[in-house]
Amino acid sequence: MTEIVTPRLRLRRAQAGDLEALHAVFSHPVAMRYWSRPPHTELGQTRDFLDNMIGAPEDASDDFVVEYQGLAIGKAGCWRLPEVGYILHPDHWGKGLATEALSAVIRHIFATRAVAAITADVDPRNEGSLRLLARLGFVETHRAERTWLVGEEWCDSVYLALTRPGA
Repeated sequence: MTEIVTPRLRLRRAQAGDLEALHAVFSHPVAMRYWSRPPHTELGQTRDFLDNMIGAPEDASDDFVVEYQGLAIGKAGCWRLPEVGYILHPDHWGKGLATEALSAVIRHIFATRAVAAITADVDPRNEGSLRLLARLGFVETHRAERTWLVGEEWCDSVYLALTRPGA
């Protein structure tokens, strides 16, 4: 079982026991503001997400639950390679944890996967995520309008990429 340990975090594969902790993240309207789906209103929605995370094929996915101080506070990784995604409960924002988790995931992906670049799709209003990805070396490749229908709101996308070091 793949596990990544950083100075403050443990990144590990999802488990059925993560349901309640992840539901606290995926049902939180602030955490989900720029996600590709509305906040989960039922535990079953999070169960489906978690089941998909657990059952994702290893050759196409490399995703982790983020633990901080023994508590699952979000996820970071590639649900579908090479696109990275991450979300943390807002109680843990502003501590550098997303940077720490994503930095570790990026090192892991480039060390274990034959991808030329890691990509990201970000809502242009999500300035915090855009700043984080820029600090990690991601560059904007293009933009598109009306790429996600989230609830009843059309959202746009900023596409970014981080090229494999030395490529």
